[in-house]
Parts: sequence; structure tokens; C-alpha cells
Amino acid sequence: MSATWYECKVKYRKLDEASGMLKVKTEPFLVDAVSYTEAESRITEEMSAYLSDSEEIKITNIKVANYAEIHPFENSDRWFKSRVSLIAFDEESGKERKTNMYLLVQANDVKEAYENTLVVMKDTMGDYTIPAISESPIMDVFPYFSGEEDELERLEKFTALKDAVPVKNDMDEDLEMADVLSGEEE
Repeated sequence: MSATWYECKVKYRKLDEASGMLKVKTEPFLVDAVSYTEAESRITEEMSAYLSDSEEIKITNIKVANYAEIHPFENSDRWFKSRVSLIAFDEESGKERKTNMYLLVQANDVKEAYENTLVVMKDTMGDYTIPAISESPIMDVFPYFSGEEDELERLEKFTALKDAVPVKNDMDEDLEMADVLSGEEE
């Protein structure tokens, strides 16, 4: 099951590093959720960790993001939107068809974003091109499972439950025959 990402624009007071004063900013964040309602709840919860109790946030917009995949990379501080064109040959018309998909890749600059996109696409069986990479305004991404220790336990339980296979109960023929025979005697 693939994740549905929601882009949430949040208006809040943020410390301006240049002037040292609090300024009102509206910035987009990405959350993994199953509905708009859950996206609103999750972004409120995630943002509360960055704000003091007296500060408030205002969610100005929530929309479904068109990212096929999200790829964080360590030691990177910005997000880039990579457009990847998958190339397929249409046998009926005899022409090449391109299907675009968008990846959100973490990197420090455009060159590194291109290299990270190549790393992500290295196991792709089909042909593809990378026609565009641009810096995304996304400030941060909040997936369900971020890899924190307490979440690893939840992930392990979730995976174990998902992969659980019911125990196969083989029929004991002797007991079954005794049951049938006792039913006939009545």
C-alpha cells in the first residue's frame, strides 16, 4: 500500500535568524495520512513539538501532494522535486510514451539532488530520463514511521501482525473417525 502525502500550509511565529525577532511565516510541510482530517490532526501534533504552549498555529491549506515517493538522505537539509519520465514503447501506435512521476528527494544542492535521484532509480528495469529538478518549498516531512526507537517497536508489531499467517490445523483422522462413530450411535 503506498502512502498518501498531504501538503499542509501552516502559519506560525518563527524566529528569524537574521534579525533575531519572531516573524509570522506561512510554510508548507508534508504529512503521511489517510484523510484530510487526519492530516490536520497530525500536522497540529507535529508542529506542537516546535512551539511553546502559548503559541498557536493556523493551517491555511491542506491538499494531496503529487509525489510518488519520498526519499530522505542523511546530512541533507533541503528538499528537491525531481521529475522522472518513465519511457514505454506503445506497440499499437509504434511510438514512445512518457509518463511523469515526481519524487521528493533530500539533498544540499541541485547536483546532489540529481545524484540522489539516480541512486533511487538505479534498480528501475525500464528506461527513464530526469528532465527537471527544482528546489521544493517543503520545510519538513513527517512520515508515520520516522525510524525513532519507540516507533521501531510499533513498526515491528505492525509488520509482525501484517505478516502473520494463521496456524494450519491438520485434522486428526482418529479423532474425527471417533466423532463420526459416536454420532452414528446416537
